[in-house]
Amino acid sequence: MSNSKNISLVELAETIADNKYILGDRLVEIGISGPTLESTLSSIAMAQQELGHSRLIYRWAFDLKGLNGSKVEIKDQTGKAFSTNVETSNWIELIAGLYTTNVAIDLVMRAIIESDHPEINPPFSKMLKEQNEHLVYSKSWCKQLLNDKGSIPRRFKEAYEKATNDALKWLNKVENDQLLISEKMIAANTNLASNFKSQVDELLNDGAVTNVG
Repeated sequence: MSNSKNISLVELAETIADNKYILGDRLVEIGISGPTLESTLSSIAMAQQELGHSRLIYRWAFDLKGLNGSKVEIKDQTGKAFSTNVETSNWIELIAGLYTTNVAIDLVMRAIIESDHPEINPPFSKMLKEQNEHLVYSKSWCKQLLNDKGSIPRRFKEAYEKATNDALKWLNKVENDQLLISEKMIAANTNLASNFKSQVDELLNDGAVTNVG
């Protein structure tokens, strides 16, 4: 596959890597002062995994550019991370971004895996288990924040809506990318945006309180 055909896929890979890089950074920066000791410890562990995922995806993007064997040096994101993740400044925003971003990324990764393109070799299978753990953890915290007292539920819903909008814009772009579709990197009927919306709306409609660390 020529490098020119990889343009959209490189952008997709760098978007995933950038968001995981930023989430890893914020999990350390904000998570170190999490609401509980358990949440702080979990944040540090997840930060290492998110940063590991970002390195893996940046390396894949290098390979797609034809830079196989080049040393991958990550000094900062490439500018494709969602603005809500970049601007995250507190625990509520962190949890909203962590959940919605990983739901979106999970949908995209699975769509590419299902396309089973013989030449692009995505490294996603190595990440799916850890990412699922992050989804379970952040979803539990989302439920707890929705059921908290005072202004916290309202503040969470506001942060959740902003994070959801960022992810939806990206998913709409991916599922309508004619190069990705024509090169059979994703199927034409992936319905990424609608599947994402169903998942994030379901969480808001679920009133069950889940205790987490």
